[in-house]
Amino acid sequence: MNQSDPDPPTLLLSTRTRRVCLLVMGSLLVRGAALLCVACGFLVARGAEGAPVPEVRSVESIAKQTRQSLAVISHYGRDGEEDGVGSGFVISADGLIATCLHVIDEARPIAVQLADGSQHKVVAVQAWDRKLDLAILRIDAENLVPLELGDSAELNQGAPVVAMGNPLGLEYSVVNGVVSARRDFDGVEMIQLAIPIEPGNSGGPLLDMQGRVHGVLNMKSLLSPNLGFALPINLLKPLIEKPNPVPMDRWLTIGALNPKLWTPHMGARWTQRGGRIRVEGLGTGFGGRALCLAEEAPKGKPFEVAVTVRLDDEAGAAGLTFQSDGDQKHYGFYPSAGRLRLTRFDGPSVYSWKILEDVESPYYRSGDWNRLKVRVDDDGIHCYVNNQLVIHSEDAGLSGGRVGLAKFRNTRATFRQFAFGERLEDPGMPEASVIAGLEEHLDAGDQASDSMLLKQLGEHPLASRQILAERARRLEQRAAGLRGLAVRVHRESVARDLVQELGQPEEEGDLLRAALLVSKLDDPDLDVAFYIGQVDQMASELRGRLPVGGNSEASLEALIRYLFEENGFHGSRTDYYNRANSYLNNVIDDREGLPITLSVLFLELASRVGIGKVSGVSLPGHFVVRHEPASGGDRLIDVFEGGRTLGRGEADRMVLGAVGRPLDEQDLRAASKKEIIRRILRNLSGIAQSEESGSDALRYVDLIVALSPTSAVERLDRAMLRIRNGDSSGAKEDLRWILEQQPDGFNLDRVSDLYHSL
Repeated sequence: MNQSDPDPPTLLLSTRTRRVCLLVMGSLLVRGAALLCVACGFLVARGAEGAPVPEVRSVESIAKQTRQSLAVISHYGRDGEEDGVGSGFVISADGLIATCLHVIDEARPIAVQLADGSQHKVVAVQAWDRKLDLAILRIDAENLVPLELGDSAELNQGAPVVAMGNPLGLEYSVVNGVVSARRDFDGVEMIQLAIPIEPGNSGGPLLDMQGRVHGVLNMKSLLSPNLGFALPINLLKPLIEKPNPVPMDRWLTIGALNPKLWTPHMGARWTQRGGRIRVEGLGTGFGGRALCLAEEAPKGKPFEVAVTVRLDDEAGAAGLTFQSDGDQKHYGFYPSAGRLRLTRFDGPSVYSWKILEDVESPYYRSGDWNRLKVRVDDDGIHCYVNNQLVIHSEDAGLSGGRVGLAKFRNTRATFRQFAFGERLEDPGMPEASVIAGLEEHLDAGDQASDSMLLKQLGEHPLASRQILAERARRLEQRAAGLRGLAVRVHRESVARDLVQELGQPEEEGDLLRAALLVSKLDDPDLDVAFYIGQVDQMASELRGRLPVGGNSEASLEALIRYLFEENGFHGSRTDYYNRANSYLNNVIDDREGLPITLSVLFLELASRVGIGKVSGVSLPGHFVVRHEPASGGDRLIDVFEGGRTLGRGEADRMVLGAVGRPLDEQDLRAASKKEIIRRILRNLSGIAQSEESGSDALRYVDLIVALSPTSAVERLDRAMLRIRNGDSSGAKEDLRWILEQQPDGFNLDRVSDLYHSL
């Protein structure tokens, strides 16, 4: 594609996320001068009834007075390093600081620095509300200067306001703007601001032009640099009046693991809430490895250890560890990329890591909770998933040690029901005979016996819920499998039709139908014949506009006028990277497209009305049309720019900018129909990859390989995409083909290294 990628779509991003963005460089933005100041001396005016009107002050004056009451608030990770920074402000002389809850994060050490540079210990979290994202800290300080709190209910739309804080880590900054509106987010009223809120501003005060606080800065938008939000200060007042203080020694245990039960190793972030343990972040071990070991250990063989785990992303890996020495040596049993893996770690590096077994199991429920269990006895290691034995290993490289949880890579996972002992029972499940009876009732159930079925199931609610959930999961899995099979059947059918269409001699292949088949790949309901009829109808209309006598240059001008002036077809500028621009049916419907899809339509119309010597030219970075009139010479036509003539000098500069070399005659040769379709598919693959949709990109590259099965470049492209999509066997197939064919221009040693690494 020849145009720069426009800014990607953005969503409203709340800094209510788990922590404030890390410090980045930025510029201190001070917007000032006086705003709505009354004369030069800031005189006190009087209203019609003689009542004093509050003094309107300058931004500079407000900033100067407020600065002494601002605070920089930092929280720290388990490694002792600063993990986030935000703002706060003094609300009482005896050491109360208001901020947002996400600024301090839960269960984290906190540091507060005031404007005079003094550092203060946080004694307690005086009050906090998770839904409102508000918090009040108490620090060990006295004689502070609190800010006056206003009445946020009186802050009207259009009112000028000032925001103070520490944007992007730059301390004590000021910006000004106006109140845009009031908005409701998840049941919480927010003040919308036409003002640049940045990471680090969160928790800072929003002030009116008298210096009174009307809000607590809370989140920003990536839709616009001048769009932010604040929580009304009236929401903070009940927390001031009725605090729920938590001393810091207790606050630091909120969400933290009980040190009497668990010890984390090798980093990552382990937290506990509601009986569940959650892990996120990279560990410090190779491959992002991290452990969380139970303080109590099995007394010897035989023993069993089990946990129920759910991964946020099946590409991750997390599960059980056992026979751990408390450091680098241990076994691991866990799902990884949808498979089940038993490994042994004998040290800190990849060279001391051994995969004992790596299997696929129908009993593993992707995207759901799975019960993992390991039994270690004299017969070896037995690994179960959902009560089904999936791995048996006689490996005895490690013995004794502790048990616990393990995670790898940048995995986020949740664990529950961890247990170990000489023999474990499946939690809450009745005997097999009871389960069989419930299954029988379900098999015999119908609408007439719903009440009886409900009664039978109600006698064993936990087991019934698990059985019903499992049946529903199997049905959903079956339905998803059938839908996936239908998609595969459709796509393979389209691929066969496309290969057959373009496998004919060049003069017999139908470019229009081939381009529409590319669209049909993603739209099974597309009526190819209808759009062929549409183009035939356009050609019929165009014939009536052609000059008498058959002059090709005059006919070409008539085609340009018909397509771009009369019917408004045009290049897509504001939405260039939309996939619709590569689907010819959408181009016909919307009259908007890419250089190559507009060229296909142009070529097909020229062919239908008998304009000869018109071909597509695949210039690097920009597809154009070439006309070679009978009178001699040739002409390049830029259909993306309304059919204007593209001079050789301009074409040369275009190629130079795209690939760093001048235009040569090879660039101007006529592109074959197969080359045109491959280029459309490459465009679609590039868009899919930019959208991080690897499966979609692979779908298009599969079709490119089907069209050019002997192209080593296409094979290598597909191998790399297959690796990204977790298809190692498919990638090896493509790499093996390259090694067997030994094409020119390839570093076969590198290809061989990649092949063996898989």
